[in-house]
Amino acid sequence: MSYEFDDDTGFETLAIRAGHERTAEAEHAEAIFPTSSYVFASAAEAAARFSGEQPGNIYSRFTNPTVRTFEKRLAALEGAERCLATSSGMAAITATFLGILKSGDHIVSSSSIFGVTNVLMENFLKKLNIEVSYVDLTDNASWENAIQDNTRILFLETPSNPLGDIADIRALADLAHNNNALLVVDNALCTPALQQPIKFGADIVIHSATKFIDGQGRCVGGAVLGTEAIVGTDVFAFLRTAGPTMSPFNAWVFLKGLETLKLRMDAHSVNALKIAKWLQQQPNVVKVHYCGLESHLQYRLAQKQQSGFGGIVSFEMKDKAAAWKVIDATRMISITGNLGDTRSTITHPASTTHGRLTPELQIAAGIREGLIRLSVGLEDIEDIKADLSLGFAAL
Repeated sequence: MSYEFDDDTGFETLAIRAGHERTAEAEHAEAIFPTSSYVFASAAEAAARFSGEQPGNIYSRFTNPTVRTFEKRLAALEGAERCLATSSGMAAITATFLGILKSGDHIVSSSSIFGVTNVLMENFLKKLNIEVSYVDLTDNASWENAIQDNTRILFLETPSNPLGDIADIRALADLAHNNNALLVVDNALCTPALQQPIKFGADIVIHSATKFIDGQGRCVGGAVLGTEAIVGTDVFAFLRTAGPTMSPFNAWVFLKGLETLKLRMDAHSVNALKIAKWLQQQPNVVKVHYCGLESHLQYRLAQKQQSGFGGIVSFEMKDKAAAWKVIDATRMISITGNLGDTRSTITHPASTTHGRLTPELQIAAGIREGLIRLSVGLEDIEDIKADLSLGFAAL
């Protein structure tokens, strides 16, 4: 059995209960189905399932009850018709591009994207004769000027990783649609708890569930959300064939993450704003990047699109040596490339997450040698400050 939710159902309720269809065992919590395949009542039923004439489970590469529960719940939170869960955030991006695009197509992408996404575009999509043009995330005119007759996708992260720049989703959605293109938005840093890009006209939303959706650094996964016509047909066809599939166990862990998502994202936002304001007062800090600061150039736009500002704060030291000293002197904060954890994490983007970018692309993305990315966790705020103070004292 399952309960039907209406349009007035609250976010927190959907995050806890949406998508769960109880089995004959009448379990209260969602079950994990660690099975590779399913048994059919007859050869005719098997044929009908494989052909798509009859709905139901076929093979866990593309149909699994636990994964389906996660997909339905996340779709409810994002306001999407369809969600596909994938093995990682990068698998979600790859499935989107290869499910929709063909040789000769063109992408207009923000230059302020996760470094590995750029590597995917430069090293692999271009092998397939899919061209990419990079533009300033916040300059709408540059987006318009980059569009070609063969442009099929406009791709961006907002807020961007790691600088927290904000794109005008509605304006870029209108631009994409006026040119027969799709707007694809990576929403990993906000999650649907703080931002729902589909409400502003985005066609596809991408998630790295590894980050805030899990929230405790336990599993790797991703998701693609959008319409049944695009995600449920084109992207699903790629996932069914190529198999970048989320495991049932990981889907179950992410379901538990969704239950506390709103609480955690609100708490991350509160802590991050306090840390950002505190960092502004530190004499060795050259600049602080956080869209929740009133001095941020897109502060008003962030207020319009988001219900909170998220947990990622980046700040600049004078050079790489100073940045590394600060990072190395911390004792509590974890030095790791991941983000979105209840535990605060710190990294040097220029040599890690964005280290494979060319120097030109690093400059375009604003990844300077003195930049430090801090994913502000849920520890006591004074303990986070004290640990960062060890870094500043090391200078």
